[in-house]
Amino acid sequence: METRILRNKYYLYMTEFFAGMSVMAVELGASRLLAPYFSSSQIVWTIIIGTIMIAMALGNIWGGRSADKNPNPDKLYMRILIAAVWIAAIPFLGKYIILGISGLLILTVNNNFLIIAAFIACMVIFVYPLFLLGTVTPSLVKYTINSLDDSASTVGILGAFNTIGSIIGTFLPTFVTIPAVGTSVTFLIFSGILLLIGIIYFISSKKKRTVCAAFIVVFAIFSIFGNSGSFAFWESGLVYEGESIYNYLQVKDTDDSVILSTNVLFGVQSVTKKDDTLTGMYYDYAMAAPIMAGMPQKDNLNILILGMGTGTYARQCLRYFDNIDIKGVEIDKKISDLAGKYFDMPKDIKVTTYDGRAYLNVDKDKYDVIMVDAYQDITIPFQMSSVEFFTMVNEHLTDNGVMVVNMNMHSSVEGNINQYLSDTIASVFNNVYTIDVKGSTNRELFASNSESCIDNLREGISSINNSSLNTLISNVRDGLVKYEKGDYLLTDDKAPVELLGMQVIDGIIQNEIGYYKDIIRKYGIKAVIDEGL
Repeated sequence: METRILRNKYYLYMTEFFAGMSVMAVELGASRLLAPYFSSSQIVWTIIIGTIMIAMALGNIWGGRSADKNPNPDKLYMRILIAAVWIAAIPFLGKYIILGISGLLILTVNNNFLIIAAFIACMVIFVYPLFLLGTVTPSLVKYTINSLDDSASTVGILGAFNTIGSIIGTFLPTFVTIPAVGTSVTFLIFSGILLLIGIIYFISSKKKRTVCAAFIVVFAIFSIFGNSGSFAFWESGLVYEGESIYNYLQVKDTDDSVILSTNVLFGVQSVTKKDDTLTGMYYDYAMAAPIMAGMPQKDNLNILILGMGTGTYARQCLRYFDNIDIKGVEIDKKISDLAGKYFDMPKDIKVTTYDGRAYLNVDKDKYDVIMVDAYQDITIPFQMSSVEFFTMVNEHLTDNGVMVVNMNMHSSVEGNINQYLSDTIASVFNNVYTIDVKGSTNRELFASNSESCIDNLREGISSINNSSLNTLISNVRDGLVKYEKGDYLLTDDKAPVELLGMQVIDGIIQNEIGYYKDIIRKYGIKAVIDEGL
């Protein structure tokens, strides 16, 4: 059974090395493939890691038994070829599978839609190829051990090559291939490596050359049709679609706006109105914060924005107010670059590429307004939702300073994410006021230790010359509700923001889809199709 190439153990070690590297690269690619649809939360990562570990464990068991029963290396390298082509197909077919699964589940599942959809999508797309790669190690043990005398050292060397490959497969996609060429090409790069490993084996063994040629053709087809990197393939008007270390990024140009989204299925992260009017979103409501901080009475007002995005709030403030200085913090430099290219970000605004909380740790300045809008896709960074974080924000405010927080998943369910955030903030600030943003699931929260913040708002409205903004701020003033603190707290030690957020999103989805579910129950799926769903 042994072929000439297998007499050189270094080829076996390199097989182990590249198999380990590819497993980690696929795992990281999986997170980027799922994130635009299901978010990049800890829950999604748990699903990815869990399913991949299941696949690898089953592959280890089956591979070991298979190697004992029939120790033919042809079978191992054929499995590697199949895994390579399957992984190459993921950029082309994966997004359709995700949307197909989501479309079926959204009409049938009543609870935990995102969790179930992400889990099933991960199982369908990734379990089989990683099961095949899981067979590599036990099979190679069979081919590399010559005697019991060197069995432990041989297994140790195989493990070392696998681990080193896994390390490289962790860093290379994150810092090199995904930022440089995107998720789709990353899948193709590592599947191509696996394909090459298998092809070299069969060519050197003078076996299955026709089969190898067929695999190469199939790989080439998937490479041609799967390297577009388009997640929102049904969208029109996209002027940019790409990826950074942190996010999937999509810029859409409509008749009246330019919009940034970091998620295919949910939400708008930043927007610029082409006619320089108000956005009609929560950014407009947040314009009340400078007035609450006493802007009309001050010669200059300092604003810090944590989660600058493409600068929607900064542009709004500069457009309608004169006496302000703005600094922004944005963790994703690529978003800041897009802000200058597509969103007319003023060049004189200082934007620091940093995590918002880490920035506050080193910043010594105090501000009249601090806006917290640091969402990553649809999830809230836990370190920017805790008592400790909001205490830090409070310490960076002036005596009359105001913090304004965007909460993008309003819900009436007891113990929801907004209730946790509001109670947490109210444990730090003496005065907390909220208002729901009309026509959206957003809620804007204003917090201050100053007793005069509401009086400042009432008195300052008269200083607003723009009629549209004056009307809006008047409505905010009339709609503000003083928040009464409860007992739901988020701390650095315990802040399950991903789970809480998923629960709210699940409710929003069910509310939106409820109409179509009723039609299906009464008239069947054809009625929905006839309505143009």
